[in-house]
Amino acid sequence: DALVSDAEVTVSDSTQSVLETGGAPEGGRGCLRKQRPVDSETAMSALAATVATMTDLPPLDEPPYDPEYDDAPPDLEFAAPRSADFASGPGTSSPPIPAAVSVDASGEDRAALRAEAEVALRALVGRADAALRADQWRAIEALVAEHRRALVVQRTGWGKSAVYFVATTLLRARGAGPTVIVSPLLALMRDQVAAASRAGIKAVTINSANVTEWDEIHDQIAAGEVDVLLCSPERLNNPAFRSEVLPRLAATAGLVVVDEAHCVSDWGHDFRPDYRRIRTLLATLPAGTPVLATTATANARVSQDVAEQLQVGDASQVLVLRGSLDRASLRLAVLPQADAAVRLAWLTDYLAQVSGSGIVYCLTVAMAEEVATQLRAAGHEVAAYTGRTDPTERESLEADLLNNRVKALVATSALGMGFDKPDLAFVVHLGAPSSPIAYYQQIGRAGRGVDRADVVLAPGPEDRAIWDYFGSLAFPPEETVREVLAALASSPERTASTARLETAVDLRRSRLEMMLSVLDVDGAVEKVRGGWRVVDQNWSYDSERYARVAAARASEQEAMIGYERLTGADSCRLGYLRQQLDDPEIADSTWRCGRCDLCAGAFVAALPDSAEAEDMRVRIARAGVDVVPRRQWPSGMPSIGVTLAGRISVEERSEAGQAVARMDGIGLSAAVRDALAESNPDGPVSADLRSAVRGVLERWAPAVDGVVLINSQTRPQLTDHLGRGVASILGVPVVGRFTARDELPPGRHDLNSAQRLAVVNRRLHLELAPAAQAGLPGKSILLVDDYTDSGWTLTLAARELRLAGARTVTPFVLGLR
Repeated sequence: DALVSDAEVTVSDSTQSVLETGGAPEGGRGCLRKQRPVDSETAMSALAATVATMTDLPPLDEPPYDPEYDDAPPDLEFAAPRSADFASGPGTSSPPIPAAVSVDASGEDRAALRAEAEVALRALVGRADAALRADQWRAIEALVAEHRRALVVQRTGWGKSAVYFVATTLLRARGAGPTVIVSPLLALMRDQVAAASRAGIKAVTINSANVTEWDEIHDQIAAGEVDVLLCSPERLNNPAFRSEVLPRLAATAGLVVVDEAHCVSDWGHDFRPDYRRIRTLLATLPAGTPVLATTATANARVSQDVAEQLQVGDASQVLVLRGSLDRASLRLAVLPQADAAVRLAWLTDYLAQVSGSGIVYCLTVAMAEEVATQLRAAGHEVAAYTGRTDPTERESLEADLLNNRVKALVATSALGMGFDKPDLAFVVHLGAPSSPIAYYQQIGRAGRGVDRADVVLAPGPEDRAIWDYFGSLAFPPEETVREVLAALASSPERTASTARLETAVDLRRSRLEMMLSVLDVDGAVEKVRGGWRVVDQNWSYDSERYARVAAARASEQEAMIGYERLTGADSCRLGYLRQQLDDPEIADSTWRCGRCDLCAGAFVAALPDSAEAEDMRVRIARAGVDVVPRRQWPSGMPSIGVTLAGRISVEERSEAGQAVARMDGIGLSAAVRDALAESNPDGPVSADLRSAVRGVLERWAPAVDGVVLINSQTRPQLTDHLGRGVASILGVPVVGRFTARDELPPGRHDLNSAQRLAVVNRRLHLELAPAAQAGLPGKSILLVDDYTDSGWTLTLAARELRLAGARTVTPFVLGLR
C-alpha cells in the first residue's frame, strides 16, 4: 500500500539533486543486453554512475565556428556499412523484431511493477529512502506497462532522466531493444558515455567527434549489443545513417526518447529544423513502441503542438504530465537598465561579496570574452565559455566550475541545459535573453542542491538591437529560396554541395544550411552524399507559418520587457515567469514566491552611479582588437568568374591588423556602432574615437612607410578623415586609395563569402600616383578602412598591393563586426 500511495511517492530535494547529478554507490556493475533479462537492482546499480549527467542537454545557440571567419570543418560522412552489418543471420536482410513486452493490467501486477521501479530508483540514486514522484511513476507505467507515448514537462532538477533510465532498465530486463535518445547537443555526453562504459553499460553516441569508431559502433548496433544510443536530430538526416542504421533502430528500439522536445515545435524558442524530422521517425516505429518526450520549457501552446507531433496528429492519445515550475531555492532580482561600464562595475563588486561560484551569461561571444577579460583584470578567477571555445577547453572549464576552481564562467547560451552543478550559487545575466522561456531555462542551472541561489538580470540598452540581429537570421524570403531550388535543378544530376550553392545565392553559409535543412524536412530537397539534391520544385513556401513564428517571437520579446518592468509589492518575478510558461499550478497573478526583490525587497546592492563606475569605463574604453587575415578563398569561385581558389599564399596575404573595437562588444563598441550607423550623418571621426585611434596606434606602433585608404561611398568624410589622421599620427604620407570601379554601388554585407568576394572583386580599384607606384616595391603599407565584417575587402586590397610590390600590408579599421 505504501508503494502505491501518492503520499509516499516523493523525492526530497537533497535526494533529487543526487538523482540529477550523481551519487551512485561505488562498485555497481551490470551488463544489459538485448534478449538478456537482468535483475533490476543490479542493472540500476550499474546505471547509477551514468544517469545524472545524461539529462537536459542544451540546444545549440550558435555554430561551433563562424563560416565567415574560420575555415569550415571537413564534411564528415561515414562509409556505407556493409550489408552484413545489418543481417541477423545468413540470408537475412533485416533483424528479427522483438515481441512487444506485455504487462498485465491488474492492480497486483502494476503494484509489483512499481515496486520493481522503486528498487531500481533506490539503486540509481544510492539511497534506501528514495521514492518515485507521482508523475515519475505515471510516466514509467505508461511507457513500460501501456507502451504509450508521453510528454513530461517538468522544471529543471525534477528528475526527468530518472523516468527514461528506470524505464530503460525495466524494458531491457524484459528483452526489449535499446533506448534511442535524440538530444540537441552531444558534446556534453562524453563523460556520461565513459561512465557507462566503466559501469558495464553500453551507451554509445555517433557524432563527428568519434568518426573513427563509427564502423565498430555500427557492428555493435547490428549485434544488439547497444543499450543506449544517443544522437542529434541532425544525425537523423545523415544519408548513410538515415538509410542504413536508422531503419534497424526504428524496428528494434525498446524506447525512443526525445530530449528538449520543445524544439519539435515551430513555437519552440530554438529553431532546429531537423527536430521536425522526428515526426517522420515516430511514424515509422512499430506499433507498441513507447515514446517519451521531455522538456522543462514548454508553455501550453508548445505542449499541444509537441503532443500532436508525437502522436502524428492525434494529441489526445499522448499522456501529458505538466508539473509546477516553482523553484523554491531561487530568489530573483532585476537591476535598472544601464550601460556596460556601470553593470560591469556592479558585477565586479558582486563577485567579491557573493559566496560560492556561478555563471554570468552574456548575449554575444564578444561581450562574454571582454567581460571575462575585465573581471580577470579586477582579480577574479573567471573564464569565457562560448560556442567558439574549443571542445577540449570546454571540458576543462566545466570541470573547473564544478570543482569551484573558478568564481564564474562568463558564457553565452553555449553553456546551457546539459551542465549540472548542484551547488551553483548564482546566475547573473548581463543583457536579457529574448524570451521568458529562454530566461527560465538558463536560470534553472542555479540552486539545484542548495537552499538559496541568486538570479540577477542586468539588462542593457543594446539588448533589443541584439535580438533584432538574431531575428534577421530567420527563414529567408521566398525569392531567395526559389533561387536555391533553381540552382540545384540546374546542377549536374540536380545535386550540389553547400559550397557550390554559395556561389549562386546571396546567403551566408549558416543561413543557407539552415534553409536547406528546412527544405529537406519539407520534402523539397534531400541531403545526399556530396551535398543536396532537389526532389520537388513544386514545394510551397509556407509564409503563414514563418510569419506565425516571427509574431510569436516578437510577442516573447515584449513579454521579456514586461518582466524587466515589473514593479510594486503586488507583482512577483517568479510568478510572472510561471504564468508565461502556463504553469498549471499557478491559478492567477495573486501567487507570490516571497523571495524575489518585489516580494521581499532588494537583496543585492544597487548599481553604482556613473562617477563610481568611471574607473571601469576607463578600463573598458581601452581600444584595440586583433583583425585576423583570411587564409583561404571560398570554394567554387571560378564558376562565377573569379579565378581565385585554394589557400591564399603568404606572398599575397595581409599581416594581422587592428580594429579600435568590436561592434558587438562593450566599452568603445557603442561609440563605433554610432559612428558607423546608417541613421547617422557622415562626418569626421568623433573626438572620443580620435583619442581611441591614437591610443591604439601608439601602443601598437606599426612600422609602415605609408597609408592607403579604402574609400567609402556611404561615409567618405569619415574614412578620409580617419586615414589622414592615422597618417599624421604615424608621420607617414597617404600614398593612394582604393575606389569603386565605374562607380559601382556598394554590395550588401549579409552575403555569403563567395558572393561577397565576387562583389568586392568587381568594385575594387587601386589608384596610385606614378611616383607612389614606382616607390611601392619593398615598402610597408597600412591599409585603412572604416570597418570590416567578411574581411574580403581587406583581403583583396592587400593582395593587390602585395602584387604591386608592397613588402607587407597591415589593416587598420574603426570597427570589427
